[in-house]
Amino acid sequence: MQLGKSIAFDSYMVHEDDFSSNLEYRLLETDTRVVLPVGATIRVLITSGDVLHSWAVPSLGTKTDAIPGRLNQALLLITRPGTFFGQCSELCGVQHGFMPISVDGVGIKDYFTFLSLFYTE
Repeated sequence: MQLGKSIAFDSYMVHEDDFSSNLEYRLLETDTRVVLPVGATIRVLITSGDVLHSWAVPSLGTKTDAIPGRLNQALLLITRPGTFFGQCSELCGVQHGFMPISVDGVGIKDYFTFLSLFYTE
């Protein structure tokens, strides 16, 4: 496994017409979720490419500003598996209400399976 390689992807809100089941949440569901391991201290680096944003996931106890040209960090400790939802909590523009955040807290085996999608030998 190549260490030091970044994982980056775009994540967009899923429109309710595109839901695949009744278990998805309107205005909170994203097409790609951030996957993080349960039981590990995680350092999240946050920045913005355009205007002020705020990466907020209340059920994980985090709210960190994303500022253009500046790198902020937050520490997370997910204590149980599950899906955690948040939103941009900075009035950042006309599409502010459509910037959801979805985080999947998974066991370490499932996390390594997720990582294998990005890291190939």
